This record gives sequence, structure tokens and C-alpha cells, in this order.
Amino acid sequence: MSEHRAAWTRHQKYLCVVDALGLELDPSRMTALGGEAAFDAALRELEAPMRAAFEAMDALEKGAEANPDEKRMVGHYWLRDAARAPSPALRSAIENTVARIEAFTWDVHDGQLVGSNGAKFTDLLVIGIGGSALGPQLVSRALGRADDKLVVSFFDNTDPDGMDLVLARLAPRLASTLVVVVSKSGGTKETRNGMLEARWAFERAGLAFAKHFVAVTGEGSALDQTAEKEGWIARFPMWDWVGGRTSELSAVGLLPAALQGIDIRAILEGAHDADVATRVHDLRKNPAALLAACWHFAGEGKGKRDMVILPYKDRLELFSRYLQQLVMESLGKERDLKGRLVNQGIAVYGNKGSTDQHAYVQQLREGVPNFFATFLEVLRDRDGASKEVDPGATSGDYLFGFLLGTRSALSEKGRPSLTLTIEEVSPRTVGVLIALFERAVGLYASLVGINAYHQPGVEAGKKAAGEVLALQAKILAHFAHKPAAENTETIATAIGTDDLETTHKLCAHLAANGRLAREGRGPSAKFKKA
Repeated sequence: MSEHRAAWTRHQKYLCVVDALGLELDPSRMTALGGEAAFDAALRELEAPMRAAFEAMDALEKGAEANPDEKRMVGHYWLRDAARAPSPALRSAIENTVARIEAFTWDVHDGQLVGSNGAKFTDLLVIGIGGSALGPQLVSRALGRADDKLVVSFFDNTDPDGMDLVLARLAPRLASTLVVVVSKSGGTKETRNGMLEARWAFERAGLAFAKHFVAVTGEGSALDQTAEKEGWIARFPMWDWVGGRTSELSAVGLLPAALQGIDIRAILEGAHDADVATRVHDLRKNPAALLAACWHFAGEGKGKRDMVILPYKDRLELFSRYLQQLVMESLGKERDLKGRLVNQGIAVYGNKGSTDQHAYVQQLREGVPNFFATFLEVLRDRDGASKEVDPGATSGDYLFGFLLGTRSALSEKGRPSLTLTIEEVSPRTVGVLIALFERAVGLYASLVGINAYHQPGVEAGKKAAGEVLALQAKILAHFAHKPAAENTETIATAIGTDDLETTHKLCAHLAANGRLAREGRGPSAKFKKA
């Protein structure tokens, strides 16, 4: 049998087709790792653990305490099927929030709600970080059109220069800009800083910022209290049973998408249908379970290979960034559910095709074989017909050819890959993709016995950042009444710390921003009051 015919036979043997979703998952090229026998054996060995994972997922959807570390339910699946929520109150809250989003959006688009000087809203600024930005950014990029109802911009960091760039672009239309601030606790510093920077921009322009601001936050949070006190135009809920990285189908993502003009009901429908398809208790017929099994096989259940995401579609260029958080924050855990040290996780990176063929595919084909690729194939090129750029070939044909060619080039070198195929990029298929990977992450977490729904490492980073800023406050206080220049060791001794490196870096940062003066560079530099 020729290699091409053998590949076709493998394709037919392993292909998972879900007609209801317009989706195909082809794991046949994962057999590059040890051959068909090894792959078949791995799938058989995972059948019993996967049955337990299915049962855990069923319990989660019924309201079980799936996040034991924080003593919380995990309910992002209820967002697209409120009837599954474990209480009438939760069901009502979900349904009412979607209805409120649609009513609010209608008032904005129709001009019933306007800015402080009476201007109809033309632009939307979303302020958030992590899941409060990555999901909305993915959907905005994937589904945006030239005739969007509102043009969307983001503050997704606490970088002053980045915020200045966005504000400079918005300046001519600031009076017609709506701002959505997203923070569950209201205490996330990056989001709080972005909110303040945006507020100051409105105040400098002589605009009443409260008539432009909307909060998406937890009930009673610091942000919720601020928005109520200052009279922001609306507040929408975030619930403690929805994590940031799985919040796109809550008000976090639905509100910006609706305001942009995207059909949020179609996104929810796609996610709902994907949930139905991925509840099937059959590893080979459930695309989320098959994804999770392939991840487990590739990394030997220990994340030994990286996940490279290769979407061949400009609209999906942010999909790898979105999955990076979803997968790495969910699965990157030090200990398992029994408290044992396991250091689990899967590293995720990627970029759009065919851009990667001019970037890191060279290494994927010939370098360190420490990865498996996931090709995301979109069959439809564009709305409408395409002209030929060569006889018999369009631009889209070339893109499709590059995908198949790159996949073959990797296979020739024994590099494993998955291929996920959808018909088009639409609100419904974006909903399908979001739900598919959410479910795959949850099932994989069960296979390796970890809590996918908390993030203690993120909290540790926030705590460390707070300690750094407390040290900076001591430095500024030290120099408030001291004109003499001092070296790093003298400063550290004076403020009571032995962390010389952090002290030096803080002083250099303050000097670069005109808040201290610096004499010299490097470890011998001296600093003084500016």
C-alpha cells in the first residue's frame, strides 16, 4: 500500500465527524508517535479514566463542588443552557442578564442612550485583563465587520504607553465612546489603572465620564460600589462560579460582542450545540474527549510536548493567545487533587498560517521534536466569489494549499499533528470552538487528577507585585527629604531590605520616569531626589 493510501486509511479510521456542528477532528497524524499500535493502545488505556472524567463532568454540570480549593461550583456550561443551572434563581439570573444585554445594546444602537454631550455612541473601549480581555478580543477579531455598530478598542494591560496609543486614536471621538470596565472583584490593579486612565482622559476633554462608563463585575464588589456611587449608566453581573478564562459567554464577552453588532444568540447556540455533542460518553465519538486523549497521549499525561496552535485564517489569529490562557492557567498546576507534587501543564503557543511558514515551522519540521501541532482548517475562503490569482487558483486556494503542505511536511519528519476542520468562521462556529476547548480542558484535568478551575500561581504573582510596590513607596518616602545621592546598598539599608536587585531596578525605573535623578549606570549608579 502506498503511503498516500495508508494515510487515507488512517484518516478514515480515526476521523471524528460531528454533523450537528459542521466539525471534523482528524487525529490520524498523531500516530507519528510510535505508530498506530501505540496510539490504539493509548486510547484503549484511556477509556476507563475517560469514563470517570465523563461522570465528573456530568456532576459538575449538575452543580457539584468542582473547585474544591475555593469551595465553588463551576457553571460556565449553564451560560448557554440556563435550564441546566441547579436552581431557579441561577437560571433566572442567566436569562435575565442576556435579556438586559440585548435591551441595553438596542438602546445604544438606536440612540436612546447617548454620551454626556448627547452624541450617539460610535466607539467602544473595553478595559480588562486576562480572560476579561482575551475572550472579547478573540470574538471581536473573529467576527468584526467593516459596518460594525461600534468600533472596539481595548485596554488589556497597565502599560501607560499602550493606553496613550489607544486614547490618541479615540481622542477625536471620545465624546461618542462607551467604556466597559470588566473586573470580578473590582480590585484587579491593571483594570483599575486602566479605568482611572480612561476617566482622566474624559475629564481632560470636559466630559462627564459616568455617562459613558459601564461595569461588568461581581455584586457588591469595589467596582460595583464605585459604579453605583458615581452613577455609571449600567452594571452587569459576574458570578463567582464563572472563572475569567471561561467567562466569554457571560456578560464579560456577550456585552462587548453585542455592542459591536455580533449575533450573541448564535454564539450561545453554537456553544450549546457543542456541549450537547461533547456530553457523549464515547471517547472516539466525542471531539472534546478525543482532543483530551490526544493531549494525554502526546505528552504522556505529563505535558511533555507543547501544543502548537496553527489556525489558517486571519480572523482566528488570536485563538492561540486565547487557548494559551485557557489551557495553561487551567492545567498548569503544582499539585493534584490529592495534594501530591505533580507539576502538570501543557505549554501553548502559535500564530496564524501561513505566517508561520515564514517563522517557526522551520524548527517544527527539523528542530527539537517537543511538540504536537493543531491545524485549524476553515473550508470557506470568504463571503462571495474569489478571482483567480493564477490559472485555476485563488488566494484562498494558496492558503489552503499551504496548510496541507505544511501538515505533510511535518508528517514526513514524524512530527504529530491534529487537524480540526470547520466550514466557516461565524458566530455559531466561534461558539462551538469556545465550548469544545473548554470541555477538552475539563476532561483532561480529570484524566490527570488536577483542579482546572483555580489559579493560585496567578494570585502569588499579584502578591509579589504588591510587595514590590510597597518597597517602591519606601524608596520614595526615603528620598522625600534627602537631597544627597546614594548608591543601591545605602538605599536598601535605609529602607530595611536586603533585596538589592529589586531596590536597584525600582530606583532605575523611577529615574527613567523623572521621579528620581540618576548619576551613572549599572550597579555603581547613585540616585537622588529629582
